[in-house]
Amino acid sequence: MVVQKCINSLLTPPADVPCSSDAGWWSNGQNAYCKARIPQPPFSDPAWEGHTNGQIYECLRPIGSGPVSGVVFWVWLATPPGGAPPDPRVLAQQATARMNLRAINIGIVPEPRAGSVGIIGMPTWMWAENPGATTWGPQTQSASAGGFTVTATAKAQRTVWTMGDGSTVTCTGPGTEYAASYGKQSSPTCGHTYTRQGTYTVRATTYWVVTWAGIGQTGTIPLNFTDTTAIAMGEAQVLSN
Repeated sequence: MVVQKCINSLLTPPADVPCSSDAGWWSNGQNAYCKARIPQPPFSDPAWEGHTNGQIYECLRPIGSGPVSGVVFWVWLATPPGGAPPDPRVLAQQATARMNLRAINIGIVPEPRAGSVGIIGMPTWMWAENPGATTWGPQTQSASAGGFTVTATAKAQRTVWTMGDGSTVTCTGPGTEYAASYGKQSSPTCGHTYTRQGTYTVRATTYWVVTWAGIGQTGTIPLNFTDTTAIAMGEAQVLSN
């Protein structure tokens, strides 16, 4: 087994330093103690320098070690410094980011379009329009660094519908898409009934759980995403001659 020797080459003369501290593990390349950022910045952050592997580290260079000594700085590293394995929570976040999870596209009857008016007292149907890997799951992704891998799986658990009339409806599945053949039936999986006319803002918040495992650890990451729409409800019109 090769044991890394930790040397601060910015000192005169260069000197051995402890390989770990509260600030992280020593990086000979950075002449600083570094630890993985939690949470990791998005891949659009300049700190990634265009990379999508490795991790962003928060580094602290000891006092007297050059122009940025005593200052915390961020740096991209392809592998963990010294003998430190990557933080599995960071890899789990990277794997989750690759899933591109997002809110459902609301499906609802009455339809949220100009001229569409539902009738109070009649069933309102709600569902996730074309649920898939990014809007309902499940989806599995992995992230690796320094020869270590964490695998994460995400799945929606429920959608909480805020109906705009003071009511909330919790649906544990994506719901049932309405079809004309259902007529005046209530939704078998996710529905509501309005009792007053008006225009209502409807919000659908989907709650996810990401479970991950790797590097001898396991964990979960809770997430939620919201989509919003508006529908109109009115009274049935009675026709007379």
